[in-house]
Amino acid sequence: MDFSLPYLMQLAADPVIWVALATLIAMEVVLGIDNLIFISIVTNKLPEHQRASARRIGIGLALILRILLLGTIAFIMQLTAPIIVAFDHPFSWRDLILIAGGLFLVWKATKEIHHNVDPDAGPDMFDASPATAGFASVIGQILVLDLVFSIDSIVTAVGMTDHVPVMVVAVLVAVGVMLMAATPLANFINANPSVVMLALGFLIMIGMTLIAEGFGAHVPKGYVYAAMAFSVAIETLNLFARRAARRRSVRVRVGRPQGRRAKKKPRR
Repeated sequence: MDFSLPYLMQLAADPVIWVALATLIAMEVVLGIDNLIFISIVTNKLPEHQRASARRIGIGLALILRILLLGTIAFIMQLTAPIIVAFDHPFSWRDLILIAGGLFLVWKATKEIHHNVDPDAGPDMFDASPATAGFASVIGQILVLDLVFSIDSIVTAVGMTDHVPVMVVAVLVAVGVMLMAATPLANFINANPSVVMLALGFLIMIGMTLIAEGFGAHVPKGYVYAAMAFSVAIETLNLFARRAARRRSVRVRVGRPQGRRAKKKPRR
């Protein structure tokens, strides 16, 4: 990797590099949404005073993993080489990692949905532990998904540019956006139960997409994120509708006469 000043100046003077950087930043930010939704959901299981620290640690680990993986691009590209053949389909290490990460996301989201809709708060087939997660457990889960999303992110970056400094800048900007958006997103999800279910549904969809890609099926990310954006737009309208209904209800209650009966006008 070359980070010498003449090389960086040469890159900065090339308009094509700026276009590639802007495109890569946009891609990295979009790919970071998946990571951020998972971090927001699992950290909301912690006591309130630990949530912000867990988010910072989780996003910091995502940054460290991405930078370390950028330093081993040759090794990362070897992960795309087939190592086994099953069901007449070659699988690489990247494929296996995506499948494992997708299965973990589907399992985790299904467990959280089951916990939210089950009227029995006791142990069940999905969860034999207390409802409140431990700090180390949450960080461990975030680390596993950080690894999966980081490998996918770096492979995407390598496919868009050959210049490592451009990749580093794009990763730093994307992680910075994640860091700024983490707490507002987590608070919004925590304050709106219907949004929690929507986010868990997104995790299942993302997990199934990772599994499909691991099995060699190309899933256009544009369709996935368009469906997510449409769902968010509909849920936003639902939130506005519920807020308007609450305001109308308050106005009706305030406008009612006090007491059981309104005072009758005296007859003349």
